[in-house]
Amino acid sequence: MDNPNIKHETESPAELAARILPHMTDILLLSRALTHRSYLNEHPEALEDNERLEFLGDAVLDFVVGAWLYNRYPEMPEGDLTRMRSALVHTEQLATFAAQLGLGRAMRLGRGEIQAGGFNRLGLLCDTFEAVIGALYLDQDIEGVRIFLDPMLEEAADDILLNHKDEDPKSKLQEWAQGNGYPAPVYTTRSTSGPDHSKSFEVDVYINGKVCGSGIGSSKQAATKQAAAAAIELLHIDEWETTSE
Repeated sequence: MDNPNIKHETESPAELAARILPHMTDILLLSRALTHRSYLNEHPEALEDNERLEFLGDAVLDFVVGAWLYNRYPEMPEGDLTRMRSALVHTEQLATFAAQLGLGRAMRLGRGEIQAGGFNRLGLLCDTFEAVIGALYLDQDIEGVRIFLDPMLEEAADDILLNHKDEDPKSKLQEWAQGNGYPAPVYTTRSTSGPDHSKSFEVDVYINGKVCGSGIGSSKQAATKQAAAAAIELLHIDEWETTSE
């Protein structure tokens, strides 16, 4: 948890626009995209939070990323395109984009979120990035979003392919288990901790009745994925696949 006495470097919506969105004309729209509901609760002069823009940005991202992949990889089959899109719009990847852009210091959060380390929380960074995309779409239309995303997608896609980040560890673990005659992996939540706005989940994965991996995350989905990845490493499944090819 961040020390609430430590002052975070902050950036106004106008300063953020000048730095990363020089062609954006509606700064009030960008300001809304940066406003978390916790800030709204403490600042009634802020009329709307970013949740509606987040909803819009999520839909825009799915379309733009899907179209980008279709054109970027003309020989890639549908299944691989789907996995790539999932990897590019996953919470962790969108939070990485947000961190690369320095969105954290421009986010408008309430005191509770600040004290809980909200400037660095993956979920908040992801949500803010989606909201900014929604605002950019309203201000610059789909072409403006495409131009903004293109260099980030290029770099991230190369990294995903190079490091096999498009592979879903849960699917991979299940295929290995079934291929070796075991029942499907079973995921159980060992513990849940933290306040409602900053929960942490710990999940174990069992194969044939034995714990083979554990994961911790800010959501059950993230913790489950981490547990599957840990099991893959423990069971040397990547090595097994290589020798069986």
